[in-house]
Amino acid sequence: MDKSFDILGIGNAIVDVIAPVDDAWLERHGVAKGTMTLIDEARAATLYAAMGKGAESGGGSAANTCAAAASLGARAAFIGKVANDALGQAFRADMQRIGVAFDTPFATEGAPTAQCLIAVSPDAQRSMSTFLGACVNLSSADIDEHRVAMAAITYMEGYLFDPPAAQAAFRHAAQVAHAAHRQVALSLSDPFCVERHRTAFRDLVRHDVDILFANEAEITALYRCDFDSAVEAVRAEVAVAALTRSQHGSVIVTPGATHLIDAEPTAVLDSTGAGDAYAAGVLAGLAQGRPLPVCGRMGSIAAAEAISHYGARPETPLAALVAGL
Repeated sequence: MDKSFDILGIGNAIVDVIAPVDDAWLERHGVAKGTMTLIDEARAATLYAAMGKGAESGGGSAANTCAAAASLGARAAFIGKVANDALGQAFRADMQRIGVAFDTPFATEGAPTAQCLIAVSPDAQRSMSTFLGACVNLSSADIDEHRVAMAAITYMEGYLFDPPAAQAAFRHAAQVAHAAHRQVALSLSDPFCVERHRTAFRDLVRHDVDILFANEAEITALYRCDFDSAVEAVRAEVAVAALTRSQHGSVIVTPGATHLIDAEPTAVLDSTGAGDAYAAGVLAGLAQGRPLPVCGRMGSIAAAEAISHYGARPETPLAALVAGL
């Protein structure tokens, strides 16, 4: 069966609002530095007003990965839930503009479209306050089985794992993908996600995931051990694990090999979306049949571009940056 898409992302459909702040602002407003915190609609309104004018764009982890993958020349599609409101319509238009197929039906009732308020401190750390809104309504009914079956890799973000209906959607998508002899990828997304759902994540990774993405804090939280021990644990459970270590680059692990990938040198302005872009590079490389060290380099180059400017979406066409590999 020929594939229609290289990568199909499933995740939170969110509009990002990004603004620079100082550490005093974070303390004054009780925002935990360098993490993602879920907030309600009232708290979102308060923080939005306090941040002042920020840059607004389509966001969400898996959506950002799809955007970067499209910039790399991959054929990408996305499944996520937005409301039929101004932000939801803007999100859909933004995804279509950058070449990512997105046609999940609008939610016609309930909460508004989600937003993520990203406060970037002078050390380039991003502190995210996320109102999930319509995102939490994603269910198995929203999974386009034909699209999953026609995608080389279905990529799911751990941030979406909180609602039980979304967990069921993940498992359903994985079953459909594997029945069609496709691959399933998962990002653990955040150590707090792992702490909340460790048992469920362990089961999902062991039985339904072929390609796992995690940073050092996430993978050690998953296995409750040091990094080297976590590498050996994940090696036994998935076909490929891509583990990022910030300025120390990344490690790509298979059952029989370990590839050390250097970080791409760049000036860091905003770390928002670095992991999302890294995943896009690796996934695009895998979909193109490239060797794992080249996939890792593609991930590092994409991540370096992401952290060189404000915002998670590429500002420079990534295909041009990796053309020489």
